[in-house]
Amino acid sequence: RAVRGELQDPLTPVLAVGSAASAILGSVVDALLVVGALDLNALVGGVQRLRAEQALSGLVEEQQRKACLVPPKEEAPAGGTRTVDAGKLHPGDVIQLKADEVVPADARLLWQDGLEVDESALTGESLPVEKQTDPTPHAPVADRRCMVFEGTTVAAGQARAVVVDTGERTEAARAVHLAARTPPAGGVQARLRELTREALPLTLVGGAAVTSLALLRGTAIREAVSGGVAVAVAAVPEGLPLVATVAQLAAARRLSRGGVLVRTPRTLEALGRMDTICFDKTGTLTENRLRLVRTSDADGTVRGVDDAGSAGTVRAAARACPQPDGGAEQPVHATDEAVLAAAGPDPDWTRVADLPFEAARGYAAAVGRSGDGPLVLVVKGAPETVLPACSGLPAHASEAAQALAGDGLRVLAVAERRLGADEQGDQGQAADVLEQPLRELEFTGLLALSDVPRETSTALVEGLHKAGVRPVMLTGDHPRTARAVAAELGWPEDTVVVTGDELAAADRAARARMLRDAGVVARVAPEQKLQVVEALRDAGRVVGMVGDGANDAAAIRAADIGVGISARGSAAARNAADVVLTDEEDLTVLIDAVGEGRALWHSVADAIAILIGGNGGEVGFGILGTLLSGRAPLSTRQMLMVNLFTDLFPSMAVAVTEKADEPGTARARIGSPEDDEPGTVRRRSGSPEDASAVLGAPLLRQIRHRALTTCLGAVTAWLIGRFTPGTARRSSTMALCAVVGAQLVQTLLDRRESRLVQVTCLGSAVALVAVVQTPGVSHAVGCTPLGPVAWAGVLAAVALAPAGQRVLPRLEETVGRLLPG
Repeated sequence: RAVRGELQDPLTPVLAVGSAASAILGSVVDALLVVGALDLNALVGGVQRLRAEQALSGLVEEQQRKACLVPPKEEAPAGGTRTVDAGKLHPGDVIQLKADEVVPADARLLWQDGLEVDESALTGESLPVEKQTDPTPHAPVADRRCMVFEGTTVAAGQARAVVVDTGERTEAARAVHLAARTPPAGGVQARLRELTREALPLTLVGGAAVTSLALLRGTAIREAVSGGVAVAVAAVPEGLPLVATVAQLAAARRLSRGGVLVRTPRTLEALGRMDTICFDKTGTLTENRLRLVRTSDADGTVRGVDDAGSAGTVRAAARACPQPDGGAEQPVHATDEAVLAAAGPDPDWTRVADLPFEAARGYAAAVGRSGDGPLVLVVKGAPETVLPACSGLPAHASEAAQALAGDGLRVLAVAERRLGADEQGDQGQAADVLEQPLRELEFTGLLALSDVPRETSTALVEGLHKAGVRPVMLTGDHPRTARAVAAELGWPEDTVVVTGDELAAADRAARARMLRDAGVVARVAPEQKLQVVEALRDAGRVVGMVGDGANDAAAIRAADIGVGISARGSAAARNAADVVLTDEEDLTVLIDAVGEGRALWHSVADAIAILIGGNGGEVGFGILGTLLSGRAPLSTRQMLMVNLFTDLFPSMAVAVTEKADEPGTARARIGSPEDDEPGTVRRRSGSPEDASAVLGAPLLRQIRHRALTTCLGAVTAWLIGRFTPGTARRSSTMALCAVVGAQLVQTLLDRRESRLVQVTCLGSAVALVAVVQTPGVSHAVGCTPLGPVAWAGVLAAVALAPAGQRVLPRLEETVGRLLPG
């Protein structure tokens, strides 16, 4: 099926007709050569498609989830659990969950103890969600506190739940089906179709012209028709479909070594044209790990976490965090990790007893002393739980907590109480204090936590800006928080911020206008991510979408380039993606992908110029030769041999190599100062539009120059042969060698820095000489061995190629200035 899919190429019918025509005229070898090129192209493309799909299947198998199943009593009277594949679960099964485990199916909670679940992969919420067993009928997914969902992660606590949905019936699977639209075909293939439509009439005209001229000169009908078919077949670039496939395959292989798996090679074309890329903030630009960012002390002063005035509040909060065995064990709760990381060591504090955080209680507490001081109760927890227990609470405390929460931050209140003389006892008495209701606390301050940006996110954003690609951050945060996070990650201070409420109030056309220049979309609901991508595409943008959650799948599928992340990303996001990043820690490989995409357009353009420009020169030479002599100067077999030596292998070598930097080329660097380090993107002409534009007027100009130079070299060698002693076969052989030589020289001049191109061109030249100078082989292809005088004439004609490359552009520029308009 993969090979058949690759055969559905616009050039396939044209090449098939050429093959049939060659066979009808008795040239079976020529027909087989054309068919072989078609089959090879289909085989290479099909193999690449299957390899990518197999690699993705391997990723999915490696990440197959397990489930802790609680068997029915009749199966396990003694109780206990057993581990099974998540795919074997059925509705009605009871599963057990604990911290750091991935939920294997959608399930209804039966019992829970301090359960908090990271649902960012499904809802986009960056903070863990506290769960309960009380029913929540008719609530949206994000508010179903009595449910756990497939693909989410247990952040704290433990629970038992009964499975209600598996497989395609889960909420994660439903997210995939929100968008069914498939992105349009890539630009290179579309441009190839246009070139085919434009070249086909010229091919027929060239063949008809040769036939007509031969008949007018009195040539026999069979010979005249044969000459016309030879020119028509020569005009069809047999290697054109293969060149595009090979270029895509080479770029995909280079990217795979850097951690970028390209599912469909044609996706690289869209990467080269991409001018906007959307990122789901949580888990993509950030680590989905909490970090302490602000504090507010008792007098209401808001400080940064590095401010010396924050030390007292942070230290008090850290003392309330559970630290078994003197801190030797890592705390389970994400907020504890963040607070302890910010506080650092506290050797003066001696813990006597502690009370770990539980969602139902709403706080964590500890009893201990600083140095030889009295015992102190330290409390850290939800403001709505801790603040009412404070005596003499400042009026601004509740307002400050609400303001910080309004910025999208997780807020913790910190308070203390010096224990009375009757409470200054042993560990047992301290434990009794912890079990009592909170009372008479002294307010210490507030802590505000947010998600931690990835280390490479700033470099990624900077590199995208330099490459002319506008990043757009999608987040559920408050606009003020979103703007602050964006500025920290490298977005400009004046970035346009659009909110989800504004999008909801606008129609589709208004959304496109609203998002055209936006850099951040805040308070965005999961289902609105699809609307953002569609609006940007409506605004004329070529859009990429990067995400790792099931709620990103619809937007990933709808984007021109969908990018998923394999390491912690959901299966829904991976399956919807065109490109999968295998290393979630370093997203800067996207810069390399953009560079490869743009280089692909230029490499394909150069290869197309070799194919069509060279063939155009051959057609022009065929018409001129027929006009002067009455018969086509080169036979069908000679024309196909020319294409073999000049088109297939040299053009493929050009397609798989990247052109060296040209004057004016800029590099957008994101990492090492070394040019060959990963993280360097090559920008051609400075904007994404130039990638696709290279297949427009610049390509046509390049084709014209190559065609004229090739035709000039061939005519020169042919005339030298005609006016020096020798046969007509000698003249046609000289012309054949000049056609091949002129094209190889032009290819070498264009890619002189590529060792592969050098070797390929040299190999083609050596093979040509060997074929021509070997008597039996030479006669089989319609040639004759050449002597020193003939080779001197060929070299003189080939020497016109460098001159043509220099003179023709200047001549065209001069003529353009002289002509009106």
